Amino acid sequence: MSALTNLYVPRIPTIDDLVARYKLEGSKVLLRVDFNSPINPKTGEILDDTRIRAHLETIRELVERKCAVVIVSHQGRPGEDDFVTLERHAERLEKLLGMEVDFVDDVIGPEARRRIKELEPGKILMLDNVRLVSEEMIEALPEKQANTIFVKRLAPLFNYYINDAFAAAHRSQPSIVGFPMVLPSAAGRLMEREVNALRFLASPAERPRVFVLGGGKVRDTLRIIEHLHAGRAADRILTTGLVAEVFLAAKGVDIGAVNRRMLEEKGLLSLIPRARYILLKGAPIETPIDFVTLTEDGEIKVETVGAIKHLIRDVGPATVSMYGELMKDSKVIVLRGPAGVIEDPRFRKGTIGILEAALSTRAYVIIGGGHLSSVISEVRKPSTALYHVSTGGGALLLFLAGEELPALKALELSARKHLGWGEE
Repeated sequence: MSALTNLYVPRIPTIDDLVARYKLEGSKVLLRVDFNSPINPKTGEILDDTRIRAHLETIRELVERKCAVVIVSHQGRPGEDDFVTLERHAERLEKLLGMEVDFVDDVIGPEARRRIKELEPGKILMLDNVRLVSEEMIEALPEKQANTIFVKRLAPLFNYYINDAFAAAHRSQPSIVGFPMVLPSAAGRLMEREVNALRFLASPAERPRVFVLGGGKVRDTLRIIEHLHAGRAADRILTTGLVAEVFLAAKGVDIGAVNRRMLEEKGLLSLIPRARYILLKGAPIETPIDFVTLTEDGEIKVETVGAIKHLIRDVGPATVSMYGELMKDSKVIVLRGPAGVIEDPRFRKGTIGILEAALSTRAYVIIGGGHLSSVISEVRKPSTALYHVSTGGGALLLFLAGEELPALKALELSARKHLGWGEE
């Protein structure tokens, strides 16, 4: 029997449930979103605002209900190039909404608390990057996070908490799981749609399932593959990008000196034994059979696996065709991470080709957000295509691997505590 029969999607409260129980008008609402966006490290410019746009429906609804809305989000991690203030995010949100968005360069200090207290109904205030608060970098059980300084300082200033940050649903941090323990809470509209997609995927009848995993986050992807295989959640795993290069090297395939050097420079050679162990355990891994490469002279070539001499930039046409065939009879296809260096228009064909092949099947296609969502507008989509563009690739795949998503568990616990669920 498949381990997928054990997948559980908890019943979580929505804005409608809060409205049915409480009067939202005139209340102060803490709204957790995920505005974490690609950032130009030199200028701090937001390169893609897809995630900001994804939350507009929830924000507009709360404002229309005359709530005083205080928005919190993270951006990057301390020490990384994209760990920046959220001032530009607030400016972008203001333009997208067409209404004023106030910003304070503080999170839990006196100025932030003062501005929250003074915020009027129907107005929006955005706090700075929550990861400026060190407690936000620590994961723990909801009950413990409810006792953090972060939660204790802010929670008394609010009537309700709404979580719309599905992309961070796999994190057990104070801003995700702490506030639901002390405030009546609900899922925002984006979170609600994402959870509805999970309910569809939780059906054990939806087989076979194919996962197309690429991109540059090799460590995370290897961990996800281990979970998928252990939970027997995947019938096939098609690899692209740097993930594919690591698995090819693990198979003993010569990927070319220039590509091996690149793996070494990125600190990925050490992951080859782990990838080899995954293969030995019988994970259903497929690897590309050709690549689009770039020579030192700037010439673009298509090279077959086993005879690669130049820098890999994308999967080749034969791989796109093969992967298309392997996806044909699927019931569910989940894609995460690009197949090539899509920042360069010359190396987008593989990613677009695989997406088009997936959407031309009769499968329910889940597109795992991030870089993939940035090319979806270029993809030819049949009118019959059934697909969902998720904002949280990592959260989605961990759910399918059988892991509990802390954000959903916290909302479920909150409903029992504050909405009387379980007493019905």
